Amino acid sequence: MTTTLLHGATAIDERGEIPDAWVLFRGDVIEAAGSGSAPDADETIDLHGATIAPGFLDLHGHGAGGHGYDDGGDELAAALATHRAHGTTRAVVSIVTNPLAEQRERLAEVAELTRRDPLVLGSHLEGPFLSHGKRGAHDPALLRDPDPLDLDELLAAAAGTMRQITIAPELTGGLDAIRTLTDAGVVVAVGHTEAGLELTREAFDSGARILTHAFNGMNGIHHREPGPVVAALDDPRITLELVLDGHHVHPDVAEVLFRAAPDRIALITDSMAAAAARDGDYRVGGLNVTVRDGLAVLSGTSTIAGSTLTQDAALRMAVNRVGVPVTQAIASLTSIPARALGLGDRFGLLAAGYAADVVVLDETLHVQAVWAAGAPLVA
Repeated sequence: MTTTLLHGATAIDERGEIPDAWVLFRGDVIEAAGSGSAPDADETIDLHGATIAPGFLDLHGHGAGGHGYDDGGDELAAALATHRAHGTTRAVVSIVTNPLAEQRERLAEVAELTRRDPLVLGSHLEGPFLSHGKRGAHDPALLRDPDPLDLDELLAAAAGTMRQITIAPELTGGLDAIRTLTDAGVVVAVGHTEAGLELTREAFDSGARILTHAFNGMNGIHHREPGPVVAALDDPRITLELVLDGHHVHPDVAEVLFRAAPDRIALITDSMAAAAARDGDYRVGGLNVTVRDGLAVLSGTSTIAGSTLTQDAALRMAVNRVGVPVTQAIASLTSIPARALGLGDRFGLLAAGYAADVVVLDETLHVQAVWAAGAPLVA
């Protein structure tokens, strides 16, 4: 099996920074990593002092490069390729609220793609089991309570590849659905919800383990009604998603999250088709979206409809605007989201036995090269 050696870089993952580092791939896995004198390999690449990090993992995104995940086929492939060029080597494909029959088709398509493409980790079903009052950019006519038969059909369509689902626990049958889905091996997220502190805690005790895009699609922190964000910060089992684009959450509020739960913040894109693309008019889940100056809103409203973010941009925002140490910011893009999905033993570290996913960054934290499963995506 072919070996590839990357050397002459500063390596960063959640464990810290290592100067004069090297990483040795054998096939799609890291065989060894270290610093100083490096082993021989079939191919040797000198990175000339650049920074290397594990490949980024996005728990929650909907498109990029002018293409939407929900459009499937070539559109889905093109959207994933755009994110990969920005360092996201592994992604969960998020599916927005649509008629259930259409969602089953999308889940089945993602299941087939997951079998063919190891860089796709599975699907995230965001809707239709969401609160009307906190629906955001989801079609209110299609929202519904989680019926056991609907859940069974959605799980069957996903064929074991549904990684994550967002549910509002206050819906009729919401807590039962959380328990059912958790038992089926799906990571349940609380989101697009009007639940308060106590009900959110009950949802976590029922098996939910993620808070979907913290502060967005839920009540904020009030001094008499702490809400779901405080419930998540108070529970060491919970990972908090954060859209760090400067629009969804003010950077100073993001700093509060990083200070309160530094090892549990997962940076996500929640990106729609306009990520790494031009402003203009788009569609998300059957709704019209207008993008101006990189801000996506439902047309004619001020309701945010996803982001135009890529993970490398989120990294720069975290470090340069929020003041997060680069090691911590890298963890929020790599090992923390990997652990949230139960994949922390395979992704997120530059260590032996982990996936051969590496992002090469320059001194301004822009992507210079990307390897995924041992193969160059951008070089």
